[in-house]
Amino acid sequence: MSDLHIRCAGLDDIDGVLQFWPEAAEGTSISDDRDGVSRLVVRDPEALLLAERDGRLVGTVIAGFDGWRCHVYRLAVHPAFRRQGIATALLEAADARFTALGGRRADAMVLEANERAQHAWAAAGYHREDHWRRWVKPL
Repeated sequence: MSDLHIRCAGLDDIDGVLQFWPEAAEGTSISDDRDGVSRLVVRDPEALLLAERDGRLVGTVIAGFDGWRCHVYRLAVHPAFRRQGIATALLEAADARFTALGGRRADAMVLEANERAQHAWAAAGYHREDHWRRWVKPL
């Protein structure tokens, strides 16, 4: 995996990330647009991590820390590059970021219908907490 490079995204990466997610990620988010991703990169320049191989984007993860909790979003690996340790490397980079910031526990949002993702998260050491339910309100 020595040819895998993980780095923080910059504003110049946004269009590529937005093209990548429909190919590699399940589901969509209200923030999956240039404005949403730009706000993330400007507010927290180290949150959006990119995995590249030979200059090609092959994976992403958002490792967000609000000072209270560590949140993982948009873990995505291009289908042609799955099962090569890329998701593991991205989550290790997220864990390192959280640890450096003083984080104590990470949580991830995982689609109920995405069984493949549920298995991957379990393999990464995450477990489901059925006593919590996400509540949302569009703004």
